[in-house]
Amino acid sequence: MLDGAGVDKGVLAQALGSPAPFGQSQFAFMRGNAFEARVKADGGAELLRLLHERLAGSSPAPGPDAATPDLSAAGPEGRAARTALALREATAAGGWALLDHPMLALEVAGSPAYLEPDAVVVHPDGRWTVVEIKSFPMIDASADAAKVGAAARQAAVYVLALERVAALTQGAEVDHRVLLVCPKDFSNLPTASVVDVRKQRAVTRRQLTRLTRVEDIAAALPEGTTFDPACSPQELESAVSAVSAAYAPECLAACELAFHCRARSRAEGAVETLGRSVRGELGGLTTVAGVLAAAAGKEGDPADPTVAALDRKTTPLNSCLLV
Repeated sequence: MLDGAGVDKGVLAQALGSPAPFGQSQFAFMRGNAFEARVKADGGAELLRLLHERLAGSSPAPGPDAATPDLSAAGPEGRAARTALALREATAAGGWALLDHPMLALEVAGSPAYLEPDAVVVHPDGRWTVVEIKSFPMIDASADAAKVGAAARQAAVYVLALERVAALTQGAEVDHRVLLVCPKDFSNLPTASVVDVRKQRAVTRRQLTRLTRVEDIAAALPEGTTFDPACSPQELESAVSAVSAAYAPECLAACELAFHCRARSRAEGAVETLGRSVRGELGGLTTVAGVLAAAAGKEGDPADPTVAALDRKTTPLNSCLLV
């Protein structure tokens, strides 16, 4: 949300005194880049082979003449327009085409967001397939479920953005299956798996329709509110507090302000700090103190199923909440 308003959340978190002490190591970054370069070497021959093997159906195998259009342009808006043109041209040509790091646009809360998947492949029959290249391994044809889930959610956003372009392109169709390419076992050899992202796409679409527009958020802020990092920490704290935040532990992996929001959530004793699944189980009990009091029989309506359940599980629940 703050990014959409033109605010760098990393800089803001630093100014607030809650920098996010995480990030990909330089070694992991270099390893990921080296693996992606290997997958895309020789005009993406290995990538296209893996895709044809798992998703091509009756289409002929891609040859050395597969198109690799130049997507360079000025700025993200220019690159998105160039990508859309390349997709239309490749679809009309009726052959294989590999778009390396295309730029896609998606409207998020009324503002354009620019997305860059690892690759998009155009099939001879007009299908478009998103390709995600990850450096985590597939061991015995199976990868870490949490990492695969995160990749599927990421790819689902790309599918949604592609669907906007496909709707304006005759003969085009976006595949709801994406190709996930990873190192095989403990080697640097690529292997691939097909991931169906229909569920993730539907969830993301619903979430996008529920987002509040940036203009509406800005209009609700007090007069004179600013997120200028040059302001004092007290002024920034007041400005950030004026924007509602729904913290969850999952935020730590994706948002630079997560540590600041976690500190606020803990100070308020909010049960969201324990995770969305716990929050969903606790119904109308919104604070850790309230949950502990209900579990001890000091607060809450005994007729409330949540309070009754807590009363039966007092000891393990107290242990969990106090960790």
